[in-house]
Amino acid sequence: MAEATTTELLGYLAILVLAGFVGFAVISKVPNTLHTPLMSGTNAIHGIVVLGGIVVLGITHPDADVFSKILLVIAIAFGTINVVGGFLVTDRMLGMFKSKPAPAKESEQR
Repeated sequence: MAEATTTELLGYLAILVLAGFVGFAVISKVPNTLHTPLMSGTNAIHGIVVLGGIVVLGITHPDADVFSKILLVIAIAFGTINVVGGFLVTDRMLGMFKSKPAPAKESEQR
């Protein structure tokens, strides 16, 4: 496998930084009322990262370095936490819209 040159690494780092700025700019323009549903939906989409990490981990060459495998396992763990958190936030958010049961009358309790 070819090693990445310093120029390529700087290019990748520049793309990462620019993506961070663009993501911040986009999210900062979202109104507060839409932020939670938007984020819970995108967290659920993070399942693609989990699936991709599992596939890549499964097809890695047996002679691959241990650092790559550890990094994949960490990515899978964080992706799983993000997916579960997204579903929990969505469930809690939807629970706010459920109607509460009416309290039982005193005559019905006896």
